[in-house]
Amino acid sequence: MNLELCTDCVEGALFAGRFGFKRIELCSALSEGGLTPSFGMIESCSEAGTAEVHAMIRSRGGSFTCDESEMVIMKKDIQAASQAGAKGVVFGILEPNNEVSGVNRQLLDLAHSFGLQATFHRAFDQVNDPLKTLEQLVELGFDRLLTSGLKDRAIDGLDLITTMQQEYGSDIEIMAGSGVNQDNALSFANAGIENLHFTARKPSEEDLIKGMGINMVTDVAKIRAICDLFD
Repeated sequence: MNLELCTDCVEGALFAGRFGFKRIELCSALSEGGLTPSFGMIESCSEAGTAEVHAMIRSRGGSFTCDESEMVIMKKDIQAASQAGAKGVVFGILEPNNEVSGVNRQLLDLAHSFGLQATFHRAFDQVNDPLKTLEQLVELGFDRLLTSGLKDRAIDGLDLITTMQQEYGSDIEIMAGSGVNQDNALSFANAGIENLHFTARKPSEEDLIKGMGINMVTDVAKIRAICDLFD
């Protein structure tokens, strides 16, 4: 089983390396579904652990559409991610009707020109025709798809994820994510899913300043519990 930890900190990268994870998906603003991390964060995580760093490329929250100015930013962020030591990038642009946008090819070609792998993220879970859309992603040349099977939790979309793995798994990596935990991780493995993605975070115990947000830290117990399933 290839495990990918979704994290927003160097601590997450360190623990991913110690537990033998294949990759981390590095984000900022996880409360908004993940936005592009800073150059310094990408570089620090790349230097900190042995797990590959795959950086989220998403300039704003709210939806998965983008305009021309946002495309300019995303292209610069892909280049910066490469310079900072990332091994891959994670993005997905949709049209307002939830069809895959043609501009993904520009970002994909740019990523591959820097030697970066490219994952199409959970924007996929908003599309209208998942198998047709997956064929498009294969044709475009994406290396990997992160999906919950069009459900809020991947375990509830397991039937669709399994179908995609069986029909397209030789052409693109299918990675299940959203709500993956120690209680359901083996269900994915038993269904033939070879890539799992999950977040392991919990609130820190430090005193917080009102209005300054919540400080989250890596939940090592969750990581250990899932890893123990595959030992």
